[in-house]
Order: sequence, then C-alpha cells, then structure tokens
Amino acid sequence: MKQQNYKNHVRYYPLHHFVFLPLMGFLVVLGVWKAFVDEPDRLAWILFSIVCFCILFLAIMLRQHYALGNQDRIVRLEFRLRYFELFGKNTQEIEKKLSFSQIAALRFCDDEEFKILLDRALKEGISGDEIKRSIRNWVGDYMRL
Repeated sequence: MKQQNYKNHVRYYPLHHFVFLPLMGFLVVLGVWKAFVDEPDRLAWILFSIVCFCILFLAIMLRQHYALGNQDRIVRLEFRLRYFELFGKNTQEIEKKLSFSQIAALRFCDDEEFKILLDRALKEGISGDEIKRSIRNWVGDYMRL
C-alpha cells in the first residue's frame, strides 16, 4: 500500500464515486433535457428526472451519513485513548476545547508531533487543515471508509 500523506489521504470508493454517482447525475440531466425537448412525453421525463434525482440524493446522503457518523465516533475514541496513553489524563476538558476537524487531523501525526500540535491547537486555535499541513511525520489511516 502506498504511504499516506496530506496530498493522498482522501479516500474514494470507485464504483460509488466514479460510476454510480456520475451515471445518476447524467440521467438527471438527460431527464431534464428531454422534458424540454420531447413535448409528447414531457410528464414522463419530469417523473423520470425526479425519481433519478431522489435516488441520487438518497445514495449520497445515506452512504455518507452512516459511514461518517460511525467514523466520527471512532475518531473521538481513538483521540481519547491516545491522549490517555500519552498524558495519563481524562480528555473531557481538552475535548471540549477542540473542534472535530482538529481532533480528526491530530490522528495523522506521530506521538511527538501530537503533543506539539495539540498544544498549538489549544493555544493558537489552528484549524484541522493547518494541523494536517504542519505534520512532518505522517501516520496513515489505511482503514478508513
């Protein structure tokens, strides 16, 4: 597996992102176009477009909602465990001061950078993206959905 870093850490599901979604988007556009040019079957094409749009919308929302909701919970648990392992303390107060994007970004750094970047996030309020850009020793997350 290729080593993960800031530039390649985004993950895609090829059948979903590059086949199904573009196909459904094309069908929505086709249906809308045909609704304007095919006068006798206009109602059928409008219905076709609405159904395709609903399928597209549900496919995007449901897949993301369940996967990301579960992933967010796991990321928070990983943060709590790592913080406890490094500092021997509970994370309740620290976690309240951080946004989820900051917590998620911190999982890509090694333990030494974790301490430094966590301190910067708390004191300077740097964003999750800035945390990722500051990482020198990227620790890949190869099990993400």
